[in-house]
This record gives sequence, structure tokens and C-alpha cells, in this order.
Amino acid sequence: MRILVIEDDARLARVIARVLQQEHFDVDLAHDGETGLDQALTGAYDALIVDWMLPGRDGVAIVRELRAEHVDTPALMLTARGEMPQRVEGLNAGADDYLGKPFAFEELLARLRALLRRGERPLLEPVMTIGEIAIDFASHAVSRGGQPVPLSPREFALLELLARHRGQVLSRDQILERVWGFDADPRGNVVDLYIHYLRRKLDPDGQDAQPLIQTIRGAGYLIPAG
Repeated sequence: MRILVIEDDARLARVIARVLQQEHFDVDLAHDGETGLDQALTGAYDALIVDWMLPGRDGVAIVRELRAEHVDTPALMLTARGEMPQRVEGLNAGADDYLGKPFAFEELLARLRALLRRGERPLLEPVMTIGEIAIDFASHAVSRGGQPVPLSPREFALLELLARHRGQVLSRDQILERVWGFDADPRGNVVDLYIHYLRRKLDPDGQDAQPLIQTIRGAGYLIPAG
């Protein structure tokens, strides 16, 4: 299960992510409303945890925009606001549940699991095909032209991240945080090294005119959409 946490308090977001990861969820983070909305619009998540007060665009606006675009990913709203009219506003905008701050992580997990049970729908295609490359997210199997491509767990996690965010440039810091974890050392070139490994395995003969994983100079990496 993949969860998107949209929370501008970086420390709280990291703690939520760690709690969810301990429960075997895959977690992505966004720290402002615009970034969170862009990620949520991909429909690549099984549930959203959205803070009410965010820079750029608040949580109510995010949920309202998602519902207008027919993205029905279950959304749990977090906020310090405790008045009934504000709770109603969030629910009327399309949020599925509401949790006031401060909260116990046991309640957060219970409410999240309830939303996931309520949804019970496969949001993500089990196999993604990009040109000759087929990625089976369930079995972690990758093939090219029907021939298996053996990847290490870390290589697969990197490929999966880029594939699930097709058309979106991911910076080295974003990749490092999501694939290697929040305590990874950002000073090394491990991301570039693993991109090199992936390119070599996905195109061992170097025959592709355009590599699957493209470098956007000064910004990061992406797998193009379409």
C-alpha cells in the first residue's frame, strides 16, 4: 500500500512516515500544497494524509481539486482546528475522515486502515509497460522484450519510484529520501551510481537512442510520460 503524506512540518512528516513504514506501508512526502496536489493527481496512491494548513494551497483546496478531477483516493485530513464548522468544511470538500492535532499514532493508523478497507480498490496497475520494458509491481519482476532483467531490491525500488511518477522530475534528494530513507547521507553520489546500474541493465547493448531514465540537468531524473 502506498500512502502520500502532505504535511509542511518536516519533523512531523518524517515521524508519520517512519510509523507508517514500520507497518509496511510505502510512503511519499510532500511539504507544500502545490507539490502535494501534483503528486496526488497521479492517482498513484491508496490513501492520502493531508494537513489542513499548508503553504501554497491548503488541504481543503487540495481535496476539493482532486474530487473535481475525479481522483477519489481516500483522504484523511489532519488539523489543529477543532471547531465543528471547520470539520464540516473539510468533509464537504471531499475528505473522508478527520483527525485533530495532537493525535495518537495508534488512532492515525486505525483511521487509515479503516479508509483503506472502505476503499478496497486496486488503484495501481499491477504491471506497467513502457516500450519494451514491463514492470510487475507485485512480483518485483522486470523484463525487456520478454526477457527477464535481474535487479537488486534497491534497483527495483528506484525504478518503481520513477515509473510510478512518470512525467515528473524527481530530484536526487527526493530519490534519496524515498529509496534510501530519511537518514541517508546526501553527500555521496549513490543516486547517480544506481541510475547508471539501471540504465546498463535495462539497455545492456547500449542500443537505445533515448534511455528510459532521462537526466534533466540541474533538476534530477524522470521517465517521460506517454
